[in-house]
Formats: sequence, C-alpha cells, structure tokens
Amino acid sequence: MTVVPTEVAVGVLIRPDGSFLIAQRPAGKPMAGYWEFPGGKLEPGESVFEALRREFIEELGLTITQAVPWAQRVVVYPHATVRLHFWRAYAWQGEPQSLEGQAWCWEHIDALTAEPWLAGALPLRRWLALPDVYTISNAAELGVAAFLERLDVRLAGGGARLLQLREPLFDDAQFGALFREVRARTREHGARLLVNSRHRRFASEAEGLHLTAADLATCTVRPEADWCAASCHDAGEIARAGDLGLDFAVFGPLQPTASHPGAAGCGWKGFVDGTGSTMLPVYALGGLTVADLATARQHGAQGVALMRAAW
Repeated sequence: MTVVPTEVAVGVLIRPDGSFLIAQRPAGKPMAGYWEFPGGKLEPGESVFEALRREFIEELGLTITQAVPWAQRVVVYPHATVRLHFWRAYAWQGEPQSLEGQAWCWEHIDALTAEPWLAGALPLRRWLALPDVYTISNAAELGVAAFLERLDVRLAGGGARLLQLREPLFDDAQFGALFREVRARTREHGARLLVNSRHRRFASEAEGLHLTAADLATCTVRPEADWCAASCHDAGEIARAGDLGLDFAVFGPLQPTASHPGAAGCGWKGFVDGTGSTMLPVYALGGLTVADLATARQHGAQGVALMRAAW
C-alpha cells in the first residue's frame, strides 16, 4: 500500500551572522525532546509560504515577510510519513516566543550545541555549511600564475570558500602541479576544495569530489568522499543526485556561455522546471554573476556557481 506523505512547511530563519533558529518538540508531541526547524502541516488550499507564515505566528509569534524555496525530502517517522518543504527566510518581524511551551535557540553551523536532532533536519547541518557562491577554477584560460594570484586575493577576502578544481585541458602532470598549489592555499584559509571527477585520483587529498554529468550517470552508490556534488542538466539528473545522497548539485547553463557557444540556456523557468522537487541544494550556473544571487534564491537555488565571473 502506497503511503501518501503529509505535506509539511519548514522554515529556516537565517540571521546576517549565519545563525539559524531551531526549536525543541515539547512534551506530549511525538518525538518530544528532539530539535527541529519550526513549521507545520499545510492546510487545504494553502501554499507553502502561507503555511509558514501561519505556523510561525502561532508557534513563535514571528511574522515571516520574505522566504524562498530551498529543497524537499520525504521522511518516514514511526508516527508519520512527511514531505518536508524547506524554505529559507531572511526577513521577519518580532522576536521568538515560546507560545506552545517549546524551547528554542539560535545556533551556528560552526558551533552546534543542541542535541538530538530529528532525522528530517539532519541533512541541513550540511546544507547550512554551503556558501552562496560555488567557485570553479579557470586556470587554463587565465594562465596558472594569473589564476593563483587571483585565487590568493579571493581567499584573503573571504571568497572562494567552496572551490571546484576543474581543468579538463590539463594532463595529470599539469593538474597535479596546480592541485598542490591550490591545496596549500585552501588549507591555509580554511576553504573547502572539491576535485572534478575528470581528475578523480586527486580527490582523496581534497575535501570532496564533483561528478561530471557523465560520471553521475554511471554511479550506483555515493562515491567515498566527504563532500560530493554533481553537474546536472535536467530533472532526471537532479533526481539521481538526490537518490545517491549527494550534498549538492549544479544546474545549467541558464544563459549562453563561452564554454558552450551556440547553446541556448534553460533560463530561470528551465531551472525551476528541472529542480522544483530537488532533494538537495542546487547552484545555478551559466552566464551569471554575484549580482544574480537574489534572483537565484527566489527561484529556489542555493546560490550561484561562477567560473569566468569569479576571476
């Protein structure tokens, strides 16, 4: 017998310093004592945003004024099967109040204190560590020396916190030499380095692996990497990345790019159509800049992935 999940809106309130609001399930509710992101069931005819506004007013006395879709997951609990619609909120009115007798606190991903967490909330402990911008290397076009100089500037300024080293024109010797230079710099600045699967043998020395769409298609299990991502171009590839339990994906191109001359981009409608039921955060890629970040969020993206525009 097929179980139809209960639709649940979940709000992740994020302050400018990166801290986020969680609440503890009170006594008398299933899974009492576990921490979660606040929210509740959608009532008939309600949108996710409408449910979020209502639930936060009823439970915490907060009025959400701005929220954007993020991802969704189906979770099976002993008492219910739910589809969690995670939305990020950056603007609200009021201060949290315990209107249902629940404890609440502001946490930061780098200094978590609350335990235990509900199973449905656990993936967000990874997602919240992702920055707004996913940076992709472009050393072959810029020249290695110029690329490393610009990387130094970005790292020193707090940029390139998540970097994919992707150089398809480099042979193993060239890539290995560049990898050692980049690896030393990202370690010094605490940035996370992923290696493109074209250069898979170097991934064990980095924080993770980024699968090409071709390599994603041949995967049957999640690769053994701390962080694992994939490039996707359609809804089927996004679904596969989610089924494999990858940490995030990149979707595009949204606009024509120098890397794909003559190819039309999917545009924001194509992005939404391809990622609308995603089970993991997705960066928008292709002809974008940091100025497109707000638009990307409004369409459900984690942020923007930048190659040429990053350097």
